[in-house]
Parts: sequence; C-alpha cells; structure tokens
Amino acid sequence: MNISFDNTENAFAYKSDKELKGARFLFRTMGFPWFVQIGTRLTPFIMKTGLPVHGIIRRTIFKQFVGGETLEETAEVGAVLGKYGVQVILDYGVEGKEDEESFDNATEEFIRVINYAATQSNIPFISVKVTGLARFSLLQTLDEAPRLRSGIHDHEEEIAEWDRVRDRMYAICEAAAEKNIGVLVDAEESWIQDPVDRLTMEMMAIFNKEKVIVYNTIQLYRHDRLHFLKLSHRIAQQQGFMLGIKLVRGAYMEKERTRANDKGYASPIQPNKAATDHDYNEAVDYCIQHIEQVSVIVASHNEESNLHAARLLDQKGVAHDHQHIHFSQLYGMSDNITFNLAKEGFNVSKYLPFGPIRDVIPYLMRRAQENSSVSGQTGRELSLIKKELARRKG
Repeated sequence: MNISFDNTENAFAYKSDKELKGARFLFRTMGFPWFVQIGTRLTPFIMKTGLPVHGIIRRTIFKQFVGGETLEETAEVGAVLGKYGVQVILDYGVEGKEDEESFDNATEEFIRVINYAATQSNIPFISVKVTGLARFSLLQTLDEAPRLRSGIHDHEEEIAEWDRVRDRMYAICEAAAEKNIGVLVDAEESWIQDPVDRLTMEMMAIFNKEKVIVYNTIQLYRHDRLHFLKLSHRIAQQQGFMLGIKLVRGAYMEKERTRANDKGYASPIQPNKAATDHDYNEAVDYCIQHIEQVSVIVASHNEESNLHAARLLDQKGVAHDHQHIHFSQLYGMSDNITFNLAKEGFNVSKYLPFGPIRDVIPYLMRRAQENSSVSGQTGRELSLIKKELARRKG
C-alpha cells in the first residue's frame, strides 16, 4: 500500500481552478469564528424574511457541502465522483419537522431515494434520521421510561404513535432490502438514542440475516459506546444476524456537556480527545477482527484513524474492496482522504446531502460551526487547497 493523504493532485483532480478558489475563499471565511457565530445565527432568520440571499448561499456554502436541491441535481455530482472511484451515501437532508404528515412524506421521500440509488452504480447507501420519522419528545419519553420498553404503558396514544414510527422504518428497510441498498441510521443526542438503538437493532434482526442492509451509528466520543458495540455484536450472534456499524466520533459534544451540567447528571462524553481517539481506533480494530460477521463504515475525517484502518486491512490480508469495509467522509471536506483511498482501491464514499436550501440550512450551519471549532480542520483544508493551487501554477 502506497498511500499519502498529502497528495493534493489526487485529492482535487475533480475540481477546476475556479472551484478550488471558491473553496479557498469559503474556508478562509470559516477561519474567523466570530464571523461563523454571527452567520449561523442570522442565516436561518434571513432565509425566513425572504431577503435575496438564496443565490449567495447556493453559490458558496451550499455548493461546497450539498449535492443539490433535488435528487436529480445530485446525479451530476455523483457522476463526477464516480469517475474517480468514489461512491455516494445519499442523505435527504430535511430536519426538524414535528407532525405526522411530514413524517409520512419523509418516509415516501426516503423510499424514492432508495429507488433512485438502485438505478445508479455508485450509490450503495442512503442515510436516515429517526428524528425525520418521529417526534423528538416521543423519543425522549421512550428513552426516559423503561416501562415503555417492556410494552406496559398507560398512554395508548404514544404506543400507537411509536407503532407508526416502527412501520415507517420497516417500510424504508423493506424497500432497501429489495433494492440491495444499505440504510445508515444516524446517531442522535444521548437522551433520545436508546429507542433509536432498539429500533435499529430490531430492523437488523429482520433484514440482516443474509447480507447487511441496516447499519447503526456509534458515536465514540461517548465513553460507553465501545462497550455498546461489543454488546451489539453479542446480540447479533445470539439472534443470528449480521451487524452493520458506522463509526463516527460524534456531533453533539457541546450540547451534551451543557445539558449534563444543567441537569446535574454525569456527562456521557469522554474526558478528552485522546480517550475518544483511543476508543475509535479500538472500535475499528474490533470490527475488522470480526469482519465476516460485522460490516463497518469508517466514517472519519481523522487521517490517523483512516490510515490505521487501511494498514490493519493490509496486515490481515483483507482485500481493499472487501464488501464489509467501507470508508466515508462528508462531501466538501477531507478530499485528501477520500480520493487517495479511492486511488488505492478501497471502498470509499462521500456523504452527500440534498434538499431545498431552506430545509438543509440546519445541516449547513453545523458544517460551518464544525469547521470553525474542530481544531485545525479549516486550516488543514485551506493548506491543502493552497498547495494544490501552487502545484497547478507550476
């Protein structure tokens, strides 16, 4: 294996000089945390006022991180990525709706995405958020009340509501199994994660008997998740199904710490970054060690974790394109990892959200905050872009 995440020629081969300069401008802007803080607060409000900012957002942050407003628009991005051996995880990026009609509409849209993915050669997965199918407060009630899990509960309306959530997820997974498309169930905040885990495991037990269709997402910035991974594997073995796992570090750290502090309970977050990194790499090791029963997606922007996984596969003589190992990064970020892994023949994809600009604003705001807060992320992106522009000038 001859892989280097410093190779910018491979990383940005798919981008024109103009596109690279646009990305340089965007990441420079994200280098100012004060600007990002103001922007992320004001943008959702400005979008609601009807002021003409739609075009500016579309040409900048939307273009960098989103595949398009419609499923059809993502085809162009998907085709470009496909030329370089990069696959796509499609994400219908609509969040925050709280009524039954919206949940039913989202279910239909997820199935439409599955049917579309099945017509494309390089879209093996779609991503699903249970909060797109269920009320946040319902999930919180389920998480807090153990009696609900035993099925004994005095609120029949909530039981009926949860049954509808289960039916929606079943319909999505059933369509995916028919079309051989993987369903990646996103992780949520710790105080609603338990019912998400239970629902996902239930779907795995139904649909992962012969191949892996359903994947749960494990956030390793939580100190209990490495144990949960091993427990999930034991349950899968006992019940006779294969485990699908997407490994991420996590997305709600500040929110988690603040809530734990406010409510006076022990924080679920690791004590420091080193502990997160340790558990992440341990989780990678565990999944690769059990690669015949566990299908894993290494979803990380951490160069060391990706190298660690790639080297481990080589040490164990596992083929780079083994069907149970996949790497993934967000569209618009860490191209140096994605395209260099693809060049070495690994299964690797870009997580590609799509949806109307007003609906994907929450996603875009998280990307802006992430890039300004993750230590060195914006600087790393910027230095690689500058390096490639300098190389092209010769």
